[in-house]
Amino acid sequence: MTHNAPALLWDLDGTIVDSKDCHYRAWTLILGEMGLTLDEELFLASFGRNNQSSLPQYLGYEPDPALFDKIVQEKESLFLELVLEESGLIPGVESWLAFAQENGIKQAVASSSDQQIISLLLEKFGLKAYFDVIQPGAHLPAKPAPDIFLLAAEKLGKTPEQCVVVEDSLAGVQGGKNAGMKCVAVTSTFPREALTFADQVVEDYTGPLRSILQALGFL
Repeated sequence: MTHNAPALLWDLDGTIVDSKDCHYRAWTLILGEMGLTLDEELFLASFGRNNQSSLPQYLGYEPDPALFDKIVQEKESLFLELVLEESGLIPGVESWLAFAQENGIKQAVASSSDQQIISLLLEKFGLKAYFDVIQPGAHLPAKPAPDIFLLAAEKLGKTPEQCVVVEDSLAGVQGGKNAGMKCVAVTSTFPREALTFADQVVEDYTGPLRSILQALGFL
């Protein structure tokens, strides 16, 4: 691999693991117990952001810390039950992960979830060994703020110009662009026409990663 090889910064939910529906069902059930209905469009608009950003939008007000923690703990517990039992990988993702590792391309997870959920999902699918850095975003400014991507890049020893973000959500793609990075979007959550500000858009990962990186000016 050439000296021009980038680092890959991967989102997790909806990008590596097909977990969007599990998140939506968990939120719907937990909020339903409070007498609230979660509009799917509102959920999609906030998908990719962390709980600190999303929950006040779902409730319509800023909860106090005790209520926030209670709701989030219940939701994440239910989400883990669903996702560990029902979720799968986005088609072809392990081929991209393996190609990157085999060719000396550093990789990080840059997910809005917390460390425990990231670790459990990576362990479930046997993916942990592919990643040099795991950067949780539960307590960082929510995407589209660039903080999570900039931190992951710093830990990998890469500049933003040396990084490619792989994302599925509008907030995530915009966060990658806000970080000054190239971005590949997968259409697992939003249609291609909604992701035009990404540098490359793919339906899944069954095509070769090498071609994508070459189109972005790497390799």
